[in-house]
Amino acid sequence: MKNYTITVNGVAYDVTVEEAGAGSAPAAAPKAAPKAAPKAAPKAAAPAAGAGSIQVKAGAAGKVFKVEASVGQAVKAGDAVVIIEAMKMEIPVVAPEDGTVASIDVTVGQEIAAGAVLATLN
Repeated sequence: MKNYTITVNGVAYDVTVEEAGAGSAPAAAPKAAPKAAPKAAPKAAAPAAGAGSIQVKAGAAGKVFKVEASVGQAVKAGDAVVIIEAMKMEIPVVAPEDGTVASIDVTVGQEIAAGAVLATLN
C-alpha cells in the first residue's frame, strides 16, 4: 500500500492506494477523508469595490496565461479579456457584451476551474 496526499480545489485528502497483484482483481477504492485546508492556499484576488454586474467566466479549467484587459478599459463583445492555458492550448476568454472592465479577479499563473469568474464588466 502507498499513502498519498492529494489536493483538489484547495482541499487536501489523504489517500491510501493498494497495488493489485498480477492476475488479481482491482480492490475497491477507499473513500478519502478531507484534511484541513492548507494554510498558505492561494486565493483569487478579491473583486474591486466597483465590481461590475456582467461576469466574464472561464469556459474551461486551466491556468491564467495572460491578462489582456485592465480595469477601466472599454471592451467590445468578443474582445479577449483573459487568456487561459489548458492542455497546451491558449484559449481566449472574451467579453460577452460591450462594456468597461470593472475588475480583474485573477492573476497570471493562477489555476482556475471551469465557470470561474475571471473579470467583471459594467
